[in-house]
Amino acid sequence: MTADQAVLEQQPSRRLRAAVLGAGTWGTTFAAVMADAGCAVTVWGREEKVCRQIADEHRNEAYLPGLTLPDGVTADLDARRAVRDADLVVVAVPSQSARSVLEPLRDAIAPGAVGVSLMKGVELATDRRMSEVIAESLDLAVDRIAVVSGPNLAREIANRQPTATVVASTSDETSRLVAQACASSYFRPYTNRDVIGVELCGAVKNVIALAVGISQGRGLGYNTMATVITRGLVEITRLGLALGADAETFPGLAGMGDLMATCASPDSRNHTLGGHVGRGMSLEEAIVATGGTAEGVKSCRPVLELATTLGVEMPITEAVVRVLYEGLPVEDLAPLLLARPYKSEGL
Repeated sequence: MTADQAVLEQQPSRRLRAAVLGAGTWGTTFAAVMADAGCAVTVWGREEKVCRQIADEHRNEAYLPGLTLPDGVTADLDARRAVRDADLVVVAVPSQSARSVLEPLRDAIAPGAVGVSLMKGVELATDRRMSEVIAESLDLAVDRIAVVSGPNLAREIANRQPTATVVASTSDETSRLVAQACASSYFRPYTNRDVIGVELCGAVKNVIALAVGISQGRGLGYNTMATVITRGLVEITRLGLALGADAETFPGLAGMGDLMATCASPDSRNHTLGGHVGRGMSLEEAIVATGGTAEGVKSCRPVLELATTLGVEMPITEAVVRVLYEGLPVEDLAPLLLARPYKSEGL
């Protein structure tokens, strides 16, 4: 038996309890995944109507219309009550809201509870990765935190379409626990110790998806898309290696896998918002048309700041920042990327 098979086949001695903070599309979907894996799951959200519908009807029509949630999923409007007895505290709120949501819960979580990040971003004020925000906000040791990332488009998973994901933690025990809590016939977790690499892949791929969306909104085709995706992976890899990440992470599920899904799918909010900008909308108009802010819009500037501090070149990320925040015309984005100095293809 391989180590991965052992992760999937070893069952916990009792039914795990999980709290999911965030009743949006991905939070609700992951709650369903954990319920299908045998967990008892309580979802917390800000909207009373959403929480009551999850608890009373096992539906979330605001974010997952037409889908019935497993019986193992309920909801609670009281965040402290939701996390009180949870073995896993799963965080699925917008990355820039995480600290304000988590800090009031610091003394409410159970001893030994594990924090799980579903978020894909970098905090604006601090340039912190989301696992670092969770550790600071909940006063958790890093070995009690895991990160879930991969080609995980929520609506496909909610329909139980097969996918794989990466569960990353510095602790093998923690990553195995989280993997057991979400493994099912359609959701396959792989474990990884490279928290830095997995998180950076999740954050920066959203920025690259914005660039792909902008270019496609301008009417550019698959050659451009392939160029932006592959050179975008180079940017992610450069930044990750500068921060001590493992090179093997980037061509894997959390790197190329998630990047491909986010850049190509019409269900990707970042790709969709980029397309609106490419077709001439202002950022504010694009946010309204998309139905909310995509994570890449908030993360692109702290990602670029982090890269600049480390002396890492990220021309695609820089171009996205200039289009969204510095008035660069969208028609100048592609020529700007191709105007880079001639060099070999590698990093």
